[in-house]
Amino acid sequence: MDIRIDAHTLKRAEERGADETEIRDVILTGEPIPAKKGRLARAKVYPFGRVRNGKSYEQKRIEVFFVK
Repeated sequence: MDIRIDAHTLKRAEERGADETEIRDVILTGEPIPAKKGRLARAKVYPFGRVRNGKSYEQKRIEVFFVK
């Protein structure tokens, strides 16, 4: 599958703690989740073990909404 991610999407993902490699992995191997307006969506949980915005998290969940 040819996965194209625009620059704005990558910037927003990085602001939210995800990177391009994780986005691609979620699309290819994540669990399907409900989406609206003809979109598809997948989610995946990754080990994290860090502090983000002053709060400690052992895991992070990444959800990706996309179109085919």
